[in-house]
Amino acid sequence: MSIIFIMIPLTLVLVGFGCWAFFWAVGAGQFDELDAPAWEILSDDAAPPGAAAPATEPSTQPPTSP
Repeated sequence: MSIIFIMIPLTLVLVGFGCWAFFWAVGAGQFDELDAPAWEILSDDAAPPGAAAPATEPSTQPPTSP
């Protein structure tokens, strides 16, 4: 029976933490736009700066000697 005196306060602390985390996330804008990040993956944008350049096709001409 004495375990109830530990479990009830522990439960209230955990529920309070969960409520705080939820309202913090709402205030920080975590739930503002839920669909756009999923669609951004499918867009075919240019390579980001610093990305490796695409490989060029090999030349069909023989190399010239110096």
